[in-house]
Amino acid sequence: MDYVISLLGPLSQGAVVTLKLFAITLALSIPLGLVLALVRLSRFAGLRALVGGYIWLMRGTPLMLQMLFIYFALPFVPVIGVRFDDFPAAIVAFTLNYAAYFAEIFRAGIQSIDRGQYEGAKVLGLSYAQTMRRIVIPQVWPRILPPLSNETITLVKDTSLIYVLALNDLLRAARGIVQRDFTTTPFIVAACFYLVMTLVLTWGFQYLEKRYAKYDA
Repeated sequence: MDYVISLLGPLSQGAVVTLKLFAITLALSIPLGLVLALVRLSRFAGLRALVGGYIWLMRGTPLMLQMLFIYFALPFVPVIGVRFDDFPAAIVAFTLNYAAYFAEIFRAGIQSIDRGQYEGAKVLGLSYAQTMRRIVIPQVWPRILPPLSNETITLVKDTSLIYVLALNDLLRAARGIVQRDFTTTPFIVAACFYLVMTLVLTWGFQYLEKRYAKYDA
């Protein structure tokens, strides 16, 4: 037990990096995903095709590959040539990747709203932007909570991929201790950290689903 307690300090430091990446990615990718979904549903065919290609690319290639490309290859791309440090590179990769998934979730939610509500809003004199903000989006949130919950929980687990950039996240901290002490106990403790994180998120989304269910009733 004393050994397990001694692991809590270094693993907690790694968990801070994990949670920081998770929080920043979520804060950036959800709004970006909503914007992408609205663009994909817009009247402009060129923009729809561009966003559709972006989503296809992000969802069709591994997140780890995207992260390695942004960190190692992007500085050598002609014209662009942007160089990111390790943590910002992870933020950019995770945000761009998860925004594509969230965009599809938002798109499905928006398209599930009955077309009659758009026509009713038009009769009331509301613009398209007002219709989306006041009528459609408020109804979309309850419908997309289950898939949004799944993607958010997946995001917590995917943060472990940043070990390839040598960031001292939770998994890398555990791995370092395993290699030092020749015991798998740190992996078990790290798993408990991840389970606690996902449990908190599960409870949070269950609360939101029940809350919106009351409003719908």
